[in-house]
Amino acid sequence: QVQLVESGGDLVQAGGSLRLSCAASGSIFSINAMGWYRQAPGKQRELVATITSGGGIKYADSVKGRFTISRDNAKNTTYLQMNSLKPEDTAVYYCYAASERTGWPPDYWGQGTQVTVSS
Repeated sequence: QVQLVESGGDLVQAGGSLRLSCAASGSIFSINAMGWYRQAPGKQRELVATITSGGGIKYADSVKGRFTISRDNAKNTTYLQMNSLKPEDTAVYYCYAASERTGWPPDYWGQGTQVTVSS
């Protein structure tokens, strides 16, 4: 019904920046919020950022002030601008879409894109 495809993951040095993109297709009428979560080896899944169709935004404390989420409803795309990257940001980043007004849990998610931050 809904397909999400992430892009933009890469290997960067600490302090660098990356911009992740996520394009949604299919039955997007059901989507309220979009966002990103990440999964690193040995760590639990962490919700990174969420944005609703109305522009409401939430961030994890670990990324506040460094990451910025945005959304282009016309293009059915969400972005995650990541600045001042730290080695602990290394993870597979997954884009998700949710029908819930709160933006969680996900109803759809992508295959992930690897972000690796070297020290």
